[in-house]
Amino acid sequence: MGDAGRSGPLSGLTVVEMAGLGPVPLAGLMLAEMGADVLRIERKNAGRAFLDAPREYDLERHGRKILKLDLKNPEGCALLLRLLEGADVLLEGFRPGVMERLGAGPEVALTRNPRLVYGRMTGFGQDGPLSARAGHDLTYLAWAGVLSTIGPKGGKPVPPLNLVGDYGGGTMFLIAGVLAALFERERSGKGQVVDAAMVDGASMLAAPFFGFMAAGFWREGRGENLLDGGAPFYDTYETADGGHVAVACLEPQFFAEFARLLPLEERFVEGQYERALWPEMRAAVAARFREKSRDAWTALFEATDACVAPVLSLKEATDHPHNRVRAVHQTRDGFTRPAPAPRFTRTPSQRAEPAEPAVSLSRFGVSAAERKTLEEAGVIGEGSE
Repeated sequence: MGDAGRSGPLSGLTVVEMAGLGPVPLAGLMLAEMGADVLRIERKNAGRAFLDAPREYDLERHGRKILKLDLKNPEGCALLLRLLEGADVLLEGFRPGVMERLGAGPEVALTRNPRLVYGRMTGFGQDGPLSARAGHDLTYLAWAGVLSTIGPKGGKPVPPLNLVGDYGGGTMFLIAGVLAALFERERSGKGQVVDAAMVDGASMLAAPFFGFMAAGFWREGRGENLLDGGAPFYDTYETADGGHVAVACLEPQFFAEFARLLPLEERFVEGQYERALWPEMRAAVAARFREKSRDAWTALFEATDACVAPVLSLKEATDHPHNRVRAVHQTRDGFTRPAPAPRFTRTPSQRAEPAEPAVSLSRFGVSAAERKTLEEAGVIGEGSE
């Protein structure tokens, strides 16, 4: 029942997104840019407590049609169920039990539409002792054990923005689960519930490190290992102008190239993985990087396989020649943002624009006359886009 006019690999897919914060809105944006027709349901008269961006920058609403609905009104809940009857996918990020209390939980929704893929996004999952607790990205990383690994040796754990819990462990696992359920539906003809939780997702992202620990390759504690800043050849260093470079020459051939260009003494090349040498090696590397500016080091290393890169700001990243050639970012009407990802050769995604006005409910079986009645009764709020 999707919008036939949209392009992208998900053209023809209809998604209902229950408005929220964090993982679900990014999932809605990505699905919309892949061609899905996304209808975002916002609570009537509900405002935002924070991060209320102007319309032109509000990526939590771009690419969607917006319907403001009074979900405290039985007629509003009845309309929501009608919308789900005509949808392929539901995305919701409420605490467990909220959708059930609205009368639109999985049991009811899947009875009305057995083909519905019911995507649920929470921090702790739909069950378990902590399932009803509030939290945010940092909360879930802490419970997953992942936060304990991020930060300097001898220092405190460092919040990695909200990339790992909300967007890595949340959005990406929600999308993967929804797409997997849609694939399975092609064989069975049946929808199902996707229970995505940020603790689960962040834990899965860390799966290789559980293997490293079991094999004896990984130590507990921050800044003690190859990939957490413990190794001097996988870390960041300050330059003469106060900038930073990222060094990531893990393999011997890359480290040898790095050592030749920096340069470093040959004994460090021969003993790259000898932990006893690491403090002395780190001091030598740090001293060398403080001799030149960030851009001078970039010029030296850029055409090599030494795996050294300048630490760019978000603004600098948009101006870098590689990112410009690849069109990693797009600018339109003065707003620069990342381009849709990933890329498709036959059915390219399209950058989402601000929410579309005048959402039509006719394809969900709601006539114009009925819609007008619902608006007059206050079930549908003004400002639906």
